[in-house]
Amino acid sequence: MVGFPAGVKFDPTDQELIEHLESKVMKRAHSLIDDFIPTIEGEDGICYTHPEKLPGVTRNGQSKHFFHRPSKAYTTGTRKRRKIHAENELSNSKNGAETRWHKTGKTRPLMVDGRHKGCKKILVLYSNFGKARKPEKTNWVMHQYHLGDLEDEKEGELIVSKVFYQTQPRQSAAATTSTVLHEPSTNGDMEVKTPKSMKIGLADYAVVAAAAIQMQRQQQQMLKQGDEMNKGNEVQDQQQQKFDHRPAGLEGPIMACKSASTKEGTSTTQPEDVQWPYQY
Repeated sequence: MVGFPAGVKFDPTDQELIEHLESKVMKRAHSLIDDFIPTIEGEDGICYTHPEKLPGVTRNGQSKHFFHRPSKAYTTGTRKRRKIHAENELSNSKNGAETRWHKTGKTRPLMVDGRHKGCKKILVLYSNFGKARKPEKTNWVMHQYHLGDLEDEKEGELIVSKVFYQTQPRQSAAATTSTVLHEPSTNGDMEVKTPKSMKIGLADYAVVAAAAIQMQRQQQQMLKQGDEMNKGNEVQDQQQQKFDHRPAGLEGPIMACKSASTKEGTSTTQPEDVQWPYQY
């Protein structure tokens, strides 16, 4: 963009996006916000056009942001329109297959300065969506943000969405755990190291951390058992030493007497009774 140095990119946080949306609704948005978050409406809307045909969207993993207004899927009800109506999808629609955005997970509240200002939901684009068909998950992801504390946005309400192509899909918990390296640290404990090239999500990181903590606890328990065994052996050795160096007690004098009797050649028999010389 003219006026900015090369390398500058627009990558706001969730809270910053909510503030941009609030400023847009309140008619006090930044003078350059439309250059970074364009507004798309009607047949060019997000739920009508495939994401790869939206202005500025590519498959390089970078995010693009758009202001738009949701519409109902049917005249009655509150279900929002999320089906793609692009020209290349007409042939698939005739065969019963559809491409549509599907919400994943729960709607998350967004807090700004301790106040509940808006909500966030995550949608994933699925193809081959229809009856008696197995939907195929694509790498297209959209984060939608709306103001207020309601779980769903209102019809015609201005919302902001972040669209991007996920170039590195999340690894499964088992695959993530198997790639974790365990190396001994200087204090003798097992230190968990994750390769720099591996990028994992928050849930995966929790699984890895739990496995690492469990392994460390097991090692500490084994070390504790080894210390207890060593202490038990030391106690046995001390008892054996005390037994070997115990005092003679009564056995000492008895053995001394026997030794003296053997040397003098005398016996230890009792003398005969002496008869009393006087008569009663």
